[in-house]
Amino acid sequence: MPALPPARRAALRRRLLAWYDAGHRDLPWRVPQRGADPYRVWLAEVMLQQTQVQAVIPYYERFLRRYPTLGALAAAREEDVLALWAGLGYYARGRNLLAAARAAQARHGGLPASLDALRALPGFGPYTAGAVASIAFGIAAPVVDGNVARVLARLFLVEGEPAAGTVRSRLWALAGELVDPARPGDLNQALMELGATVCVKPAPRCGRCPVAARCAARAAGRERAIPPARGRPARRPLELACALVERAGAVLVVPRPAAGLFGGLLGPPSVELAGEDDPATALARTAREAHGLALAVGEEVARVERTLTHRALTLRGYRCTLRAGPPAAARWVARGEEGVALPTAFSALLATLFSTSRRVRCKNPHSRPGRLADKLARQRSSLTRGSSSV
Repeated sequence: MPALPPARRAALRRRLLAWYDAGHRDLPWRVPQRGADPYRVWLAEVMLQQTQVQAVIPYYERFLRRYPTLGALAAAREEDVLALWAGLGYYARGRNLLAAARAAQARHGGLPASLDALRALPGFGPYTAGAVASIAFGIAAPVVDGNVARVLARLFLVEGEPAAGTVRSRLWALAGELVDPARPGDLNQALMELGATVCVKPAPRCGRCPVAARCAARAAGRERAIPPARGRPARRPLELACALVERAGAVLVVPRPAAGLFGGLLGPPSVELAGEDDPATALARTAREAHGLALAVGEEVARVERTLTHRALTLRGYRCTLRAGPPAAARWVARGEEGVALPTAFSALLATLFSTSRRVRCKNPHSRPGRLADKLARQRSSLTRGSSSV
């Protein structure tokens, strides 16, 4: 397709930048491109992938307090990084963040001011590299995330699902033509902001849009139909049996495999259940084969359900007894312990177990309150028998 006419391109840039300069959301990572810290730009863009802004803000601020520079992050332990990431989801982002920080520090002494060098770092796709290059270094690189894709699809009446190959290529080409060579980072942020606050789905707020008069989808009366709504696949049920081994108010956890659900984090030994599996048998077998744990599996004492992006997750916790000492990779997590790389679903399961354990202890007739109550009862019984005999 032909390139954008220069006059139209210039008008769109001018209107978008004027609108952005007039006011935008006050976000902790939102800074003019010439004053941006590359590390902070990158951290924000990684955290914002498939995560809502309001959910990201406390994680972003907490992360920077712990690791204020790329060098500090590069020297961190993976377990500590994932502990800070716990609850944010998509944990591969946290592992890639650490790997890229180490690679950037070793190869360049920091994040490189080169689009190609950025793309060579772990976890840097076209969007992340373009965002860091344009905002932090003023490089005329385009960005296309979900918000920007929606803006461009409506603005230029691009038909089809934005994730489809030919449509995606067309949107990236348009973004490349539109990016402003003098203020690439600000223009990209203007497109992001417009998509997040005005050109929203399913119904854009065209009355507030600075480029509504030049929007091809609006002119055709199709602003609600472009881009088409994406059908989401049904969430697959996923059921895990989890071994809950308790000792002195703490629960045994082990590292999870790097690939797969909650990869690289900690959790109680667990096994995915198929419909025909006996949970106790499957759990004991997996604990032995995967972790070298000899367990006696007891009754189910806790259950937690969580909705993930593509899965309906059920965690079933079984009280277990450890028949031999745990392996070196295992550790004990106490109730309320912080700084542990536990996914929130497992944290909820452990909280349920601790709550159940407290109730059981309170009802235990061999506990101190129970023994005192028994003693008082015997005294009352003795007095009653004495009065009757007189």
